[in-house]
Amino acid sequence: MHPPDWTTRCVAASDAVSLISSGMRVFVHGAAATPTPLLQALSARTDLDDVRLYHMHLEGEAPWTAPGIAERIRSVALFVGPSMREPVAAGRADYVPVFLSDIPALFVNGVIPLDVALVQLSPPDRHGYCSLGTSVDSARAAVDTARFVVAEINERMPRTLGNTAISFDRIDAFCHSDRPLPGHAPSIESPVEARIGEIVAGLVENRATLQMGIGAIPDAVLSRLHEKRDLGIHTEMFSDRIVDLVESGAVTNRFKQVHPGRIVTSFVNGSQRLYDFVDDNPLVEFHPCDRTNDTALIARNPKVTAINSAIQVDLSGQVCADSIGPRIYSGIGGQMDFVRGAARSRGGKPIIALPSRAAGGTVSRIVAELSSGAGVVTTRGHVHWVVTEYGAVNLHAMSLRERADALISIAHPDFRAELRRDYSRLRS
Repeated sequence: MHPPDWTTRCVAASDAVSLISSGMRVFVHGAAATPTPLLQALSARTDLDDVRLYHMHLEGEAPWTAPGIAERIRSVALFVGPSMREPVAAGRADYVPVFLSDIPALFVNGVIPLDVALVQLSPPDRHGYCSLGTSVDSARAAVDTARFVVAEINERMPRTLGNTAISFDRIDAFCHSDRPLPGHAPSIESPVEARIGEIVAGLVENRATLQMGIGAIPDAVLSRLHEKRDLGIHTEMFSDRIVDLVESGAVTNRFKQVHPGRIVTSFVNGSQRLYDFVDDNPLVEFHPCDRTNDTALIARNPKVTAINSAIQVDLSGQVCADSIGPRIYSGIGGQMDFVRGAARSRGGKPIIALPSRAAGGTVSRIVAELSSGAGVVTTRGHVHWVVTEYGAVNLHAMSLRERADALISIAHPDFRAELRRDYSRLRS
């Protein structure tokens, strides 16, 4: 049992990051668990060179990506959040396209040997264990394999259950904080997003197992599922709208085959209400993303309904979800993990949902060809359902000609004639 005076070991953030030296490879905890004080202290150091930070989406500003610092401390993003888009585009940070399910193995197998894991944890409990809190994802593998663990122990980090425990004795240095986690209120839906939400919700059956992301479209879908019965949740992440479904009784997890009776996730991001919900809640299990996103495990659940977004879909069914042309916008993430898992699930439905237009209505998101430099996240061999505010089509087993007709039928009417001309040109 750990003594109650654990705070006597805490040091200033600047002292905690003194364990990091030139040439080291450092994992950084992400999303709501971003260890901001440690990153600020690291950015302030002028004695470092050739330090690499490996991370997924980070909350807040990224001062180490500024000119003059980025030459010494370089981000290698495994998923690009808002703070990384400009540095990656400008060449001051790097992006690695990788399935979310494959990231832990990069650390475990030594493909990316980690020197330090920089994490944010809950305070130790009476047994002497901290929790990885709101983000287990690839942090579990990082703290298990890195030579050193440097932590921000935050009084307000929820103590989450599942595969989240870290012995206090595993921590080499830590600073102590009492600060709120970054909050994200549920999105306010537009009429277009509302209509997409209605269509997708109509595809969700009772006893389905859901996977969804964060944002206006997932929120619009989830807010329309309260009349469903015995839904389950097995996802890489979730936000506040899931709490609503639990409280209304729509989510029971009764018919899941993997961790029945439990919500399974890899991380959460949302408001304080969400963080209070997951705190010490035995209904919610956090697992590493190589488990939550394991295609074989996903497929064991019934009626897996995976709801993901896209930037463009071409007329053959190729889905671009991580870039706008060559400019990286997000990452591969777990889309393909769940698209394939849902396709293999009995009664499963992989769904790509997107508005029909972008750029203030001047650009169609259903396109004859993906923009130059755009990446394919979900291939035309994997795609099934595509949904816009104009309807839903299932491309699985359709020919290229049939796919083009189906996708044009759910494009915005202003662009349908142009898409038909472009398709004829491509096939002539």
